[in-house]
Amino acid sequence: MIKVSDNKKLLVGLEIGTAKVATLIGEILPDSMINIIGMGCCASQGMDKGGVNNLESVIKCVEYSINQAESMSGCQITSVYLSLSGKHISCKNEIGMVSISEEEVTQSDVDNVVHIAKSVKMSDEHRILHVIPQDYSIDYQEGIKNPVGLSGVRMQAKVHLITCHNDMAKNIVKAVERCGLRVDQLIFSGLSSSYAVLTQDERELGVCVVDLGGGTMDIAIYTAGALRYIKVIPYAGNVVTSDIAYAFGTPLSAAESIKLRYGCALESLVDRDENIEVPSVGGRPPRILQRYMLAEIIEPRYVELMNLVNKEILQLQSQLKQFNIKHHLAAGVVLTGGASMIDGLVACAQKVFHNQVRIASSINILGSIDDDIRGPQYSTVIGLLHYGKESHLNDDADIDKKIKIKNWIKKINGWLKKEF
Repeated sequence: MIKVSDNKKLLVGLEIGTAKVATLIGEILPDSMINIIGMGCCASQGMDKGGVNNLESVIKCVEYSINQAESMSGCQITSVYLSLSGKHISCKNEIGMVSISEEEVTQSDVDNVVHIAKSVKMSDEHRILHVIPQDYSIDYQEGIKNPVGLSGVRMQAKVHLITCHNDMAKNIVKAVERCGLRVDQLIFSGLSSSYAVLTQDERELGVCVVDLGGGTMDIAIYTAGALRYIKVIPYAGNVVTSDIAYAFGTPLSAAESIKLRYGCALESLVDRDENIEVPSVGGRPPRILQRYMLAEIIEPRYVELMNLVNKEILQLQSQLKQFNIKHHLAAGVVLTGGASMIDGLVACAQKVFHNQVRIASSINILGSIDDDIRGPQYSTVIGLLHYGKESHLNDDADIDKKIKIKNWIKKINGWLKKEF
């Protein structure tokens, strides 16, 4: 069995969600596509709204998912990129400023200004998860994406900080480490999903990604090519399932199955003559109910969930407008995650957002192991592979840079020896 750590072209993503635990092993191809060679998935236990509430149950789920992926790929997993969600995750935008040390901006200047921007006082309970540069300004020139090589006196950087609660992060990492694995990096689920489903054009035009999971909705909003805002709302697909279970007097597992098979987020799209069979509890016989009654339960809850997202969008747009930052979401709203897989959701969401809406499918992915792999339910774990790919490419670039510097120093030392 090949160890994943022995092959720099292989990456592993692990999503421990409220609804499922998913593991993917991906191979980075020369054209930067990712080929999925291993997959493991099981129903999640011990998780609620992104947090661990039963460590042993989570460990068992992770082990099962990892073993499945290893068996399929013939690889031994040693480390993973791990997603993280929960209402403890928050964000802030910060600014840093430095004097440009030479006549033009160097990578060292960029590193310094980003370091200053992220050096904000944090409470002991929280830590920075991500530092994401938005844009740079040099003297009077604003909106610069890459300042290296440009001339000026003073440079300013705007960065987006994503923070998390230390103990919440430690608990989910602990579950993975108890399985004998190392966590390469912890990544916010909403950021990960955006790596899987968004194009650069959408980021430039302005877009909101909503990852509808079982326990949380992860929101990420981009304008002018930069991440401006993230938010985790601790309500999602499970509240819809719960509504169905209580309204129809059916077990939660049956309610979930009915939702996925017959559910519709827009009652007007349902044929009023269509019937469905609903299991009962306590050994009672199943009942035959009209399908539109199911839609009458589902639609109001999805409208409520979409309105929670819309409220966040409107608040951010108002703030961006005040600072003269592009605030329009011309690319609309992209819905992803397992709870987005319901009939009528696009039409339902468009009524709330008054904007174009699409259900996402993952991009730049190959693999024939599962026909559903590109579906919205796997966007977070696929995004982890894309994030890992970017990290690898950046690491390789840093190594190349260090090798060039080393060779340059060797040449200078050689010249000096010849001279003296």
